[in-house]
Amino acid sequence: MIDAPFQHIRVDLEGDVATVVVDRPDVHNALSDQTIFELTHAFVHLGSDAAVRFVVLRGAGKHFSAGADLTYMRAIAHQGRDANVAGAYALADMLAAIRDCPKPVVARVHGACMGGGVGLVAACDIAVAAEDAKFALSEAKLGIVPAVISPFVLPRIGVAAARELFLTAEVFDAERACAIGLVSRVVPAALLDAAVAERIAALRVAGPEAQATVKRLIWAVWNDPAGARERTAHIIADRRASAEGQEGMAAFLERRPPRWVEDGDA
Repeated sequence: MIDAPFQHIRVDLEGDVATVVVDRPDVHNALSDQTIFELTHAFVHLGSDAAVRFVVLRGAGKHFSAGADLTYMRAIAHQGRDANVAGAYALADMLAAIRDCPKPVVARVHGACMGGGVGLVAACDIAVAAEDAKFALSEAKLGIVPAVISPFVLPRIGVAAARELFLTAEVFDAERACAIGLVSRVVPAALLDAAVAERIAALRVAGPEAQATVKRLIWAVWNDPAGARERTAHIIADRRASAEGQEGMAAFLERRPPRWVEDGDA
């Protein structure tokens, strides 16, 4: 596991599930440069940790994340163009580290999820929200724009919803977040942890190497549809011949769980 002395996040491990907690409840888990650095480090490390199969992302206290730390945002704007752009690159790299983590990542969303917090959710593979959670792509109200998070949010919610929600910057509820695809489950707050656990259980039946390949496949096809025929043919050929693919097909034909599924999860 990670042994870095984090200041703004913590990483808890229970079995093969790592939970990354943004731990700044006094500022509603706002994202500063230090928070961004620590989240990037954590997801890069967890992606290569053989002891970890799944990652849950959540916020400490009453809220998931209020988005960018405005004190940090105001300060970096006055540090010169290069520093300002570098800060934006760091945010993009952090979101990419979450999206590209080879392990399935589940967001546990409660309370407020604003601006960059929506970017965090969009970077995850699956998101489960409490029914009283509130969302907003609030940047335009501050005279700025959801620029860096847009490559992550747009594939999740689509252009039509983005045009409305980016422009109005209005608050929307968990039901709307589910309807536009930002989150996949909405449950009462008291059932949020159980819903996350249910999603982890659903993920457990699939092969870990296959899941890592699926994550790469989705974005490869999305970003290069013209090359999909060539790329996908080679991917499925490799997976059919792989040890995991052979085991999965044999397990199905023999009517038994594959080796990566514990008896209790079959």
